[in-house]
Amino acid sequence: MPANSTNQVFIMSVYTTIEEDELKTFLERYDVGELVSYQGISAGIENTNYFVNTQKDGIEKNFVLTIFESHDAEEMPYFLNLMAHLNEHNVPSAHPIADKQGVMLQDLKNKPAALVQKLQGSSITETTTDHCQKLGKALGDLHTAGLSFNEHQDNTRGPHWWHDTTALLENKLSPGDLEILHEEMHFQASQSKADIPRGLIHADLFRDNALWHNNELSGIIDFYFASTDVLLYDVAVTVNDWCNAEDGSLDFSKVSSFLNAYHQARTFTGNEKTLWPVMLRAGALRFWLSRLYAVHFPKEGEMTHQKDPNEFKTILLKRRQQTEEILSHWVS
Repeated sequence: MPANSTNQVFIMSVYTTIEEDELKTFLERYDVGELVSYQGISAGIENTNYFVNTQKDGIEKNFVLTIFESHDAEEMPYFLNLMAHLNEHNVPSAHPIADKQGVMLQDLKNKPAALVQKLQGSSITETTTDHCQKLGKALGDLHTAGLSFNEHQDNTRGPHWWHDTTALLENKLSPGDLEILHEEMHFQASQSKADIPRGLIHADLFRDNALWHNNELSGIIDFYFASTDVLLYDVAVTVNDWCNAEDGSLDFSKVSSFLNAYHQARTFTGNEKTLWPVMLRAGALRFWLSRLYAVHFPKEGEMTHQKDPNEFKTILLKRRQQTEEILSHWVS
């Protein structure tokens, strides 16, 4: 992904090991020069990522190579075309690199793969109201740019996946946790979302999927859960991570900064306020389930990183307690 920071953190792991000769052969498909160095990235759950540095005409070039472990080749053009579209519509994001024949999607070790610009900057672990304001605007811009992206992808981590995953976890969890899951899914099913705006969503815009350079947002990364779904759900997923207090409750000064900046880029509609607490709970449920699944059904990998499911269980319970306060801090 363009740039020079070596301390970027991505929500990725290394499941597929690449040898130097294999990578050199792979890079011959591109007009990017000779391989200088590469390094596996260990930080998350879904795909394999490597930092790749090359040199051409005395100039160093920096990329990220992604090998897709959870998507087949037929799915990948959507994600790569989306990344190109957003980059070309001034959303801070990385553009995939085309090979000498103009093709962005590749095959490496019998898996789909892509080489992408390395963006300048690094992720952050502590957020401020300024971060939340800037990210809120960027997400609003992303949703607006998505209106002109004509391809469609269903959300593979939506309600059907929630039910299937809960069924797989039935014999893994405590009765108390199962009760919370079933209660929440019943609640979500009871809420009508038919008249709420839908469009392109990122669906995973956590702190490790946004890069900052000189206190400015330099890029949004990891679009491999992107899909067509409820826009407010995407806002909720993002706020659940960026606007939290230490105890898992919402920091409403950060929430207000985020929502008001987003509202300037894409105006909220009246019915979105009513569903705002529902969407915050839906976002917490989705990531509690995905972390539970990762713990109880881990992938084998050279470098893997698991995140604590209880973090999102706590967030879900806090959102259930905070409904009135959440509504009182809607956009001004």
